[in-house]
Amino acid sequence: MQFATWIHSAFLVSSITLLPGIADSQTTTNSSNTVNTATSANNLPNHSTNISYLKPFDTAFLAYQGELKQQGISSGATLISEYQTGKVTAVDVVKAAISAKKLPSQVLNKPDYLSAVNSQLTTLAAQLSY
Repeated sequence: MQFATWIHSAFLVSSITLLPGIADSQTTTNSSNTVNTATSANNLPNHSTNISYLKPFDTAFLAYQGELKQQGISSGATLISEYQTGKVTAVDVVKAAISAKKLPSQVLNKPDYLSAVNSQLTTLAAQLSY
């Protein structure tokens, strides 16, 4: 096994292993308080301007691990195949994460975030093609 392939494999396995803890510990912060998005994303104020949320990497991995299946996003190799053929896009994944209350709806207005999720899906597809 080539060293680069081994590094990619190790990265993928460690990422998959750590994601459940990452998803459960994500918080949303605004100027007055911190809200655990895993349990109360509906409590986010609509007027908040200082919001932090899942990183694009984490959003892509939520989809990959099957955390967005109820929202119609396939998991694992099926997700990657659907992404590569254009059946699923980064916008679809982000919309599903919003529907699952993992992200605030404002994320859809962030082209940089959508582009980063797209990049993460592309990277996942490349990693899995080894």
